Amino acid sequence: MLERVSINDTRNRRDARAPGLAALAGLVADETRAACLLALLDGRAWTAGELARHAGVAASTLSEHLGKLVAGGLLTEERQGRHRYVRLADTRIAQLLEDLTAQVAPDPTRRPRGLRASTAGSAMARARTCYDHLAGRLGIAVTDALTARGLLDLEGQVGLTEAGLRWFAGNGIPLDLATRRPLARACLDWTERRPHLAGAAGAALCRHAFDTGWCVRIGTERAVKVTEAGEKALSEHLGIDATTLR
Repeated sequence: MLERVSINDTRNRRDARAPGLAALAGLVADETRAACLLALLDGRAWTAGELARHAGVAASTLSEHLGKLVAGGLLTEERQGRHRYVRLADTRIAQLLEDLTAQVAPDPTRRPRGLRASTAGSAMARARTCYDHLAGRLGIAVTDALTARGLLDLEGQVGLTEAGLRWFAGNGIPLDLATRRPLARACLDWTERRPHLAGAAGAALCRHAFDTGWCVRIGTERAVKVTEAGEKALSEHLGIDATTLR
């Protein structure tokens, strides 16, 4: 005799994570909210007005979207005077968004339409931030150089070698060894389709690059430019050919 299964019994056996996953998918599924999340992958805090202009919607509309993203745990917010600033909640959210972007990113070999899109796309592919670490050809060049010198191991258990720890210390790049965040992590680069260095070490190196003037941001997107001082430093410390950074 066949066992009768009620709808309630089926629901009771449903994976407890399903509601959370559905809620997350719903938050990301809206194009305006997706545009805001991608903008915030530059690691900085944006005002609601800046995001509204970026997404091309009214401030009142954007405010409603931000409220949902904050309530859903994807963003955190703070107020300074009349301004409302938002940023990604943490590195886990940034990693999730970057991984999703890598899966849906357009084929990098396809030529974009229009000069403006082509110029912006070239700048992003050349050098950009991936939340708080370096990406694009710059990120790959740095990762390859660290690996070639035995400072970084991307095989198996990803991590810095003993020589790598000494290299960071010797170049005045402090590492937070007490953080729960992985010291080194491979992050799939959506334009190069290869892994670049992420984690606490990637963030420390990126921060050092900006603090020392090796890199500067260009425009309001995530694109960055390696300065003349940066080309010299990266050549001296990692043997990176300056022509690969232009």
